[in-house]
Amino acid sequence: MKYVFRVVAVILFAVFFGFALKNTQEATLYFFFGYATPPMPLVLLLLGFFVGGAVLGILAMMPTVFRHRRDLSRHRKTIANMERDSDARAVARAKPPQPDGIVGE
Repeated sequence: MKYVFRVVAVILFAVFFGFALKNTQEATLYFFFGYATPPMPLVLLLLGFFVGGAVLGILAMMPTVFRHRRDLSRHRKTIANMERDSDARAVARAKPPQPDGIVGE
């Protein structure tokens, strides 16, 4: 499986490297109010927007990840309490019953 992953990684690298070589023409990004970036290779603009999108996606997922981690911690505590109660009941069941009292004395 490790070899398959490496082969796929090499193929993807070759595809992306070829993509970068084919998109070397200069491009200028125009913003509102007359702002513009200096001319730069198109592949750098695409890479910048890809990285920016990945960062925004990760930041958007963070509240959900933290909520799941908090829920997991709470569930682990609940399971530990249930196991402790179950062990206590098992110990109580294993003891012989005690007499209520002695009759006739």
